[in-house]
Formats: sequence, structure tokens, C-alpha cells
Amino acid sequence: MIIDGLQCGHFDREAFASLQKAGVGGVVVTCGFWEGTVESLDSLGRWRDLVRENSDIAEIGTTADAVKRIGESGKVAVILGFQNANLFEGRIRFVELFAELGVRVVQLTYNNQNELGGSCYEAEDSGLARFGKEVVREMNAAGMLVDCSHVGDRTTLDAIEASGKPIAVTHANARSLFDHKRNKSDDVLKALSQTGGVIGCAAYRNITGDDYCKSIEAWCGMVAQTVEIAGIDSVAIGTDRSHNFTAPDYAWMRQGRWTRGIDYGAGSAARPGKAPPPDWFQSVEDMNVIPNGLRTVGFSEEEVAKITHGNWLRLYEATFRRT
Repeated sequence: MIIDGLQCGHFDREAFASLQKAGVGGVVVTCGFWEGTVESLDSLGRWRDLVRENSDIAEIGTTADAVKRIGESGKVAVILGFQNANLFEGRIRFVELFAELGVRVVQLTYNNQNELGGSCYEAEDSGLARFGKEVVREMNAAGMLVDCSHVGDRTTLDAIEASGKPIAVTHANARSLFDHKRNKSDDVLKALSQTGGVIGCAAYRNITGDDYCKSIEAWCGMVAQTVEIAGIDSVAIGTDRSHNFTAPDYAWMRQGRWTRGIDYGAGSAARPGKAPPPDWFQSVEDMNVIPNGLRTVGFSEEEVAKITHGNWLRLYEATFRRT
């Protein structure tokens, strides 16, 4: 079984069926980027409807045991997540409310600094704010996993220190392997390792690089190098794959309501739109080559199991419960 730490886009029955064919038993979905509370509630309502309409192949998973059970039954466990903290709108009590609605993963900041802390694209990372520390502690108590994928390194390290539970970088890579602002320093990866956290290695070309996208062996070689930095218990999969995205979706994801101008996100003027998928990952079904790719670069069966699903399940067990 494969668990993907993060995907995004417009899911439909075909997307769920493709994940099934790929052997994906669990996936964290993106319910929002810039949306506030009411819009986020609307999104959760749509996700519930979508999963209900496809209950023969998909089911929402809110505990580690549920994710495992759903995946092992042949269905896709849908784990509800957000890539920003805007859904809380500055209200600490909303953390618990959204947790009770099934939200299990929330990223502290997206591409911009917010009231919680700094992002990876700011010239200076401000660190975790007082409110950010309160939210981290509240997420711990409510049973939500803290995600720092688009968060600046200083704020990420602050979040690791402030959190009473391990945290995640659900979809990024090591900056020492591919130099991009969205990727994480070795210091962050080592701090994750020391506290039981997990990084999901991404397959998004803009933050993975052309060389690691050439073949499944090349990408799995990058995973192996990440394991050398963070350890076998702290590396998993977080492809950052998108479903049915069009130009307006990319504009919303990158520009939201915060700018009148053009922002390329992890892209650039040279690669402004949708980044070409890795050569080995042309369709969602191609994820089924990952386990054998990991074996090819030298991982044992036990290590393959940890990377493909075991490390996520351990982290979900540690974080998806109220305390």
C-alpha cells in the first residue's frame, strides 16, 4: 500500500479509480489554499458529498487505524487537509471545531507570511508568532497534524520546538539535493528526524528538478539521499500531484486575492504554467512503480514498507488523536 502525504486539485471518481489502480490506499487531499472559514466549510461539504457518492471506492479516514483499514480493503482513504491556516480566521477555538469536522492536516502558512509565522518565499522568515505557538498547541490537543511544507525554515524549526507531537513536511524535498526555496534545509530534516517527524518527498518537477524526474530510479535515488540525511523512519512520499487543474486554478493557488500581479509560485517566468510531470509519472496510475523503484536503488522490503506507508501511519497514530 502507498500513502501519499499530499495531493491537490479537483478530484472525481476517475481520480479515485486511478489512485486505486496505483495501489494508493491513503491520500491527504487539499481542501483549501486561501479560503476563509465559510469557504472552507463549503469545501468540506463538497468533499463529504464527493466521498459519499463514491463510497464503494473511497472513504474519509480520521485515524491511523481507519486509514490502514480503508487502504487494506482496497479503497482510498481520504484524509482531509488544508494548505493554509486561513480556515481558522484568527480564532483559536476554530481549531477544535474543524478537527471535529474531520480535518486532520493543516499547513501553518502557505506562500505568504501570515499571523502564525513566516513562509518560504519571504525575504526574511519572521519565525513562529505567539499566535502560531497557540495554534500548534491547539492542533496537538485537537488531533491535527502540523504541516510545514511551504513554511520558512526558521518558522518550521520553531514549530518543531513548540509542538508536543511530531510534525510533518508533507510535500517537499531536501534543499541540499535541489536548491529551491520551497525545499528544506538539512537542519530542518535532522530536527524532524530527532523528534519523530516525517518529510514526504515530492515529485513536483519545479521543486524536484529535471535530473531526479528522468526516471523512477533517479527519483528513488533522491529518496535514498534524503534518507541519508533524515533517517529511514522520517522519509515518506508526498507527490504534490494535482488533478484536473486548469489555468484559473493555478492562478488562484499562486495569486489568491493578495496580489493584482503575476506570481509564479514554485515556477518561474521560464516555466510559468503547469510544470511537466516527471518522465516516469505521466499518469496517476504510474505511482505503482514506486515500490519496485525503491527496491531497485537498494531498499529492503522493511524499508520500502516504511517509506510507502509505514512512516505516515506511525505519524498519524501519534497525531490524529485528541489529548
